[in-house]
Amino acid sequence: MVGYLFAGQGAQFVGMGKDLYGAFPQSKAVFDKADAVLGFSLSKICFEGPPEKLTKTNNCQPAILTMSIAAWQAYNSVANQESQALRYAAGLSLGEYSALVAAEALSFEDAVYLVRKRGEFMEEEAKKFPGSMASVIGLSLNEIKKICQQAKVEVANVNCPAQVVISGGRAEIEEAAKLAIQSGAKRVIPLEVSGAFHSSFMKGASLRLSRELEKIKINKPAFEVISNVTADAVSNPQEIKDNLIRQVANSVLWEDSMNLLLSKGVNNFIEFGPGKVLKGLMRRISEKAEVKNIEKSQDISNLENKEIKNAP
Repeated sequence: MVGYLFAGQGAQFVGMGKDLYGAFPQSKAVFDKADAVLGFSLSKICFEGPPEKLTKTNNCQPAILTMSIAAWQAYNSVANQESQALRYAAGLSLGEYSALVAAEALSFEDAVYLVRKRGEFMEEEAKKFPGSMASVIGLSLNEIKKICQQAKVEVANVNCPAQVVISGGRAEIEEAAKLAIQSGAKRVIPLEVSGAFHSSFMKGASLRLSRELEKIKINKPAFEVISNVTADAVSNPQEIKDNLIRQVANSVLWEDSMNLLLSKGVNNFIEFGPGKVLKGLMRRISEKAEVKNIEKSQDISNLENKEIKNAP
């Protein structure tokens, strides 16, 4: 059994995907499709930057999706498609769209269009309702929930044991950070984001995204995809849409999602996309799980021939 993991926002870097673009025709085709759908050169932003342009939410989200699917297609070009091994997929927030593309529930063209819109809507809500986010290290989820109630902020991401991201108004996040340190948190790290994502501040973005999703066809996934908002497998197309709508303004249950896959006997994972964030989180969730990354052509070459032949 194998679990496919797909990167979320924040993992981006200038130059991502350029190596894959040059090494695999399948990856080049993904970037070319993204440029055609969006009507501008997303590939140039990925490969050349500048960083401030890449990190803008409305560029960053389609960029990470595109790079992740470019890595997925490169991997599939050498993997054995006849294998019947059980497969599962999950993606962190934005990465859920990549997981759905991999599972053939959503076309890449529709996904890159949707996440561009998603990013635009989130940016616009962030301007209307300024907010911020912070990662709290070293406290239990219950302790953080109490702090959130006191400071009037919300839990945005439950990433792994003792790492929870909170979201809300800027002053309220500062207050929550002080309370967390007083309660024994090892660190509170402000995140470089433009708004209070995965909180009620994003309800407007969620509503606007729902209108876009009404236009999109979603199929039953070819293999199980784990939803961020329920930490459970989802296969019904309408339920997938509903969860994507809810996801924008609700908590990402990443730790629970990974524990679900581990409970199914999945111990081998492949992370697609920029960076190794999900590998780092998995280390804190399970000592037994093994995560390999596909970010560059060398990563595919480094996989043992046996693994490639037996890969689904």
